[in-house]
Formats: sequence, C-alpha cells, structure tokens
Amino acid sequence: MSELPNLTVVDHPLIRHKLALLRSVDTPTKLFRELVEEMAMLMAYEVTRTLEEEVVEVVTPLEATTGYRIAGKKLVVVPVLRAGLGMVEGVLRLIPSARVGHVGLARDEESLQPVEYYFKVPSESASRRFLVVDPMLATGGSASAAIARLKERGVRGITYMCLVAAPEGVRALADAHPDVAVFTGVLDRQLNDVGYILPGLGDAGDRLFGTK
Repeated sequence: MSELPNLTVVDHPLIRHKLALLRSVDTPTKLFRELVEEMAMLMAYEVTRTLEEEVVEVVTPLEATTGYRIAGKKLVVVPVLRAGLGMVEGVLRLIPSARVGHVGLARDEESLQPVEYYFKVPSESASRRFLVVDPMLATGGSASAAIARLKERGVRGITYMCLVAAPEGVRALADAHPDVAVFTGVLDRQLNDVGYILPGLGDAGDRLFGTK
C-alpha cells in the first residue's frame, strides 16, 4: 500500500476468520471479547518481530547450547481506554512480562476530538518500547493524542496496533506521527458522516462491555 507507507495489514487466514465473526451483529458479548483477545495475540506475534534480542547460553539435559532472549527493558502495552483494554490480555499471553500503561481518552461526539481523562505509564519510559493498542482506528484523533502524550514523556519507540482501520485514520496518524508504524487486521472502506468505520464492527467498547 504505497499510499499508506506506515501501514502493515496482518493478512492471515485465522485473523480473517475471526474478523468475520467479530463483525457479525449476531456475535454475543462473551464471544466478542474472546475474539478481540485472540486477534490481538495473533497480531502481536507479527508486531513484535523486530524486538531486539541478545544471545544467552542455555544448558539442555544433554549439553550447553546458544539461545536468544528479548533484550532491553520490558515492552510496555498501552491500551487506549476503554476499548483497548480488550486487547491487553492477548498481548500478555505472548509477552507475560510486559508492563501495562493506560491512556484514557473519550471522544466528544460533536467535535469527534479526544478528551484526555487519565494517563499512567511505567517509569523510565524513554528507554522502553511502547505498543499502543485500540480495536478501531477511525478518525485517528485518539491515537494521535495518545501517542503525542507518550512523546511528551520522552518515548520514541512507539508502534500502534488495531484490529480495524479506516484510510482516513491511517493518513491522519501518519501526518501527525510519521515515525509510528501502524499494524491492523484489515483496512476498511471509509468513515461515515459521524466518524464510524464502514463496514466496521460497530462500537467496539459497547460490544466488549455490553453497554449501549
């Protein structure tokens, strides 16, 4: 996707299968939560491909050999509240030692702009890699605001991961933060006139937590 150079679509049969279930209006809350977590885990496998490694010696039951482990300070997973919470456990299933921060942003339904109400991340942020997660990348406002807040704390190694993205949001995020790679399970068609992704999957937060 040359027109969206910061975007990687994690195109895998299992992700496509789970995404079809996730989109369905008939998918109940319990299954929706499970699917979000499973997709996050599958995508995190690809997103973390570039983590730095270091060589270590490992003693097997038969002999000593060379192995590898993740180098540097622990990865920080930052869900954008509230819907991003549904993706955290999927990432932690792959990287249980990761730290977890939180950014609370509510979308003003009239202006569609994010309003921050909570921010908490681990110490020594500048020396850690951060993975910002949110199921939907729609207008890009919340993603851009969350990443800007992290950069104010000195964070530079930031990746953004969502399940469904709109072209408008990907472009907005690239304009605001061209250094941030974006990973998504699918690139949908467009936003509607109130900022929802089409075809999308509805309001991810409401469907995760059973609220309307």
